[in-house]
Amino acid sequence: MTTNSGTMKYYYSKTTDKNFDDAIETVTDLLKEEGFGVLTEIDVQGTLKKKLDVDFKKYRILGACNPEFAHKALRAEDKIGVMLPCNVIVEEHEDGTVEVSAVNPVASMLAVQNERLQPVADEVGSRLEKVIKRL
Repeated sequence: MTTNSGTMKYYYSKTTDKNFDDAIETVTDLLKEEGFGVLTEIDVQGTLKKKLDVDFKKYRILGACNPEFAHKALRAEDKIGVMLPCNVIVEEHEDGTVEVSAVNPVASMLAVQNERLQPVADEVGSRLEKVIKRL
């Protein structure tokens, strides 16, 4: 996946006709089908309201992990943990549409000089892209 400038996009994204809560439930189920569990869930809207008293759109960050691929990546590059888990976001725009986006690990791995990570990033990216396309 590349942009018009030829650089690789750092995320996969799709707008869905589901409401915010249904989108979270659906993407969580689709991630599970691809071997990912959601380890963390950050309610950005709630956190910004509590910490800064600002109003922000519905925005949730899901930290998804596939243990098998995480283990392979960590064996190849022990500092790769700074890029784990794989983030998936669900956000509700002003017009009420809901968009789901997932990190493209192939793009984020370009910063890491370790060719042993490429097959892992390719497989994880393929699975995350499949999740987004199936929404």
